Amino acid sequence: MPTLLEYKCPSCGGSINYDPSLQKLRCPYCDTEFDIDTLKSYGEAINETSKEDSMNWTSEETQKLDENSGMVVYVCNSCGGEIICDETTAASSCPYCGNPVVMSGKLSGALKPDFILPFKLDKKAAKEGLKKHMSGKRLLPKVFTSENHIDEIKGIYVPFWLFDADVNAEYCFKGTKTAMWSDSENDYVETSYFSLLRAGSISFENVPVDGSVKMPDDLSESLEPFDFSQAVDFNTAYLAGFYADKYDVDSEKSVERANQRIKQSTESSFSQTASEYGNLKIDAGNINLKNGRAKYALCPVWLLNTDWNGQKYTFAMNGQTGKFIGNLPIDKKASAKWFGIIGGISAAIAFLIELMLGYFMV
Repeated sequence: MPTLLEYKCPSCGGSINYDPSLQKLRCPYCDTEFDIDTLKSYGEAINETSKEDSMNWTSEETQKLDENSGMVVYVCNSCGGEIICDETTAASSCPYCGNPVVMSGKLSGALKPDFILPFKLDKKAAKEGLKKHMSGKRLLPKVFTSENHIDEIKGIYVPFWLFDADVNAEYCFKGTKTAMWSDSENDYVETSYFSLLRAGSISFENVPVDGSVKMPDDLSESLEPFDFSQAVDFNTAYLAGFYADKYDVDSEKSVERANQRIKQSTESSFSQTASEYGNLKIDAGNINLKNGRAKYALCPVWLLNTDWNGQKYTFAMNGQTGKFIGNLPIDKKASAKWFGIIGGISAAIAFLIELMLGYFMV
C-alpha cells in the first residue's frame, strides 16, 4: 500500500502546518515555529525510515479500488484511518483526524516540480476576499451573503507548466488614416489606406499553462498574474496543511495552449506599434519560436465551494496576490425591481427631453 509523509513537531509530536502569514512551518498545538531550511531534510529522513518495514496487507477490495477506479488508498500514520484519493493527489488531509499528509513519491524524481510559489495568504484572507467580492452587489440575494453558505474552503497547489521562448515574427497589417475638414459649403472626409510591415523579436518567460484536468483554463488564467520572481526551489514542507495535485496534463500536451498565448501576445505587441492607424487588421504574418523550454511549478490557489438553490458555485482566489474571481447568483425579484426603476427613470428622462425639444421648437 502507498505510504504517507507527515511532518511532526519535534517538541510535542503534533502535525505541523505551513503558515502563509509567517512563511514558516508552525505547530498548531504548541505554537513552535520552524524555518523551511531547518526541516529541509526531514521529509527525506522520514521516507527512508518508512522504507525499513514492509508489512502492509492489501485486500481484494483495495486492489479493485486501486486498479479499476483510478483511486488510491492510503493509511493515516496518526489514526490508522483510510484516505481515499485519486491518482493525481499529492497532498491532502485525513478525513478522520484532520492531520495533513503528503503522498510519498507523487512529487519526486521526474514528477518533482522545479519550483513552488508558497501561499502568502491564509484561509482568513480567502474568507475576507469572498466578503469583498460580494460587497456592493445590489442584485445579490441577501441570504447568500451568510458565511454559513460556504460549504468548503481549501488551499490547493495547482500544477503549472511555465514556458520560456524567444520569438522572431513578421506581420503585414492593413490600416487607415482619416482626415476631416470643412469649408463654407461642404464637409469633407478623406480616408487613406496603408500596408504596414512590422518585424522584430520578443522573449517570453514563465508563460503559465495549468497542468491539471480539474482546473479549467479560463479559471486558472483569470487568476493571473502570479509573481514568479518569488518562486523557490520545491520542498514538500510547503505542502503541509494544504492540498496538492501532480500534473495529469504533461508539457507536450500543454504546448498548444502555450503557443496560442504566445501568438496572441506577439500579435498584440506588434499591433501596438501601429496604434495610430484605424481599422487595423493582420493581412499576413508568421512566428518562428526557438529556445523553447518548459518548467514545472506548483502555484497557490484558494477554492471556495457552495451550493445554493440547487446550483453549485465555485470561487477562487490567487493565494499569492489575493485576486478573487467567481460568478454570483442574482436575486430575480431584486433584479426585476432594479431594472423597473432604471426603466422608469429612462422613460422620465426621455419625456423631459421631448418636452424641452417641443418648447424650443415653438
